[in-house]
Amino acid sequence: MITPVATERLTLRGPVPLSHMIVRSCLRLGDTVIDATCGNGYDTLFLAESVGPDGQVWGFDIQQQAITETERRVTEAGFSARVNLILDGHQSLSQHITLPVQAVLFNLGYLPGGDRSIITRPETTAPALDQSLTLLAPAGVLAITIYPGHSGGSDEQQTIERWAAALKPRHYHSWRMAQNNVAADAPYLLFVQKVA
Repeated sequence: MITPVATERLTLRGPVPLSHMIVRSCLRLGDTVIDATCGNGYDTLFLAESVGPDGQVWGFDIQQQAITETERRVTEAGFSARVNLILDGHQSLSQHITLPVQAVLFNLGYLPGGDRSIITRPETTAPALDQSLTLLAPAGVLAITIYPGHSGGSDEQQTIERWAAALKPRHYHSWRMAQNNVAADAPYLLFVQKVA
């Protein structure tokens, strides 16, 4: 007998719900995961719920506003004990985390509702992606939501696409997932799994 795992139907409008669907299927209770760009805390909250009370989430952001909002959100959900928030850029992941992780999420661009001049940039995102691969456990996953449509977004997109295309297929499965019936510069998902 098959037991349904969700009470609501998933709506795949945009790449973030798609990333959550895929990442959730790769996680187990007790896993350690990273939200490399906390933003308003939705990905952090999703990860905290997914790993359960014995799991750990490490959340990073360079803006105090993002850390504060994320902390509020996870506290209200009762997940504070499983979430560690770091006011630092994602290029510093390996300075704070040394143990293997099962997933790393990046939701690039700017903080919704924040200062749109503060954006993720290729010069910090590229080393963060490299560090993420090093931290990933075998079969671990990396989900990157890319926003090419804002100022600076296409430069970051090109850097990430080159990086992902250069990954050796015997070590990584690299996927690009985009909605067909949207503008060419709409956000999309790049997904990488480390080979077990």
